[in-house]
Amino acid sequence: MRVRKLTIDDYDDIIELWDRASLPYKPEGRDSKSSIASEMEANPEFFMGAYEGNKLVGTVIASCDLRKGWINRLAVDPTCRRRGIAKTLITKAERALKKKGAKIICALIEDTNNGSMKLFKKCGYIEKRDVIYFNKRKSDRV
Repeated sequence: MRVRKLTIDDYDDIIELWDRASLPYKPEGRDSKSSIASEMEANPEFFMGAYEGNKLVGTVIASCDLRKGWINRLAVDPTCRRRGIAKTLITKAERALKKKGAKIICALIEDTNNGSMKLFKKCGYIEKRDVIYFNKRKSDRV
C-alpha cells in the first residue's frame, strides 16, 4: 500500500470508493467536484488516498480552522479493511494537521459506526459524550 495526495483528477475514483464503502456524501453540495476542487486548491496536503497497485482503497480528508483539526471522509474499501489502511490514513492526516498548527484533532462519527469508534479509540482518541453537535445548513444537499 502507498499513500499519496489526491488531485481533482481522482474525483471519480474517490466517489466510487465512497459508494463501495457506503460513506454518505453530498454530490450536489460540499462533495461536488467543484467544491472538492476548491478545497484541494486551498489545502492540497489535506486530501490523501491509499492505493494498492492502481486501485484507490482508502481516503481521508483533513480540515483545519487553525485551532482544531478534523479528520473527515475516512473510508476504506470493504474488501481491504482490517489491514491498517485507515490507521495509516489517520496518522498521515494528523501529521498534516499538526503541520498547520492544530493542537486538537477531532473526528465526528455517527453513533451506529462501531468500527470507526473502535478504530479512533485504538488510535488514542477519547470519546466525548458531553458535547452535542449542532449545525445549520443552507439545505440538506450541502
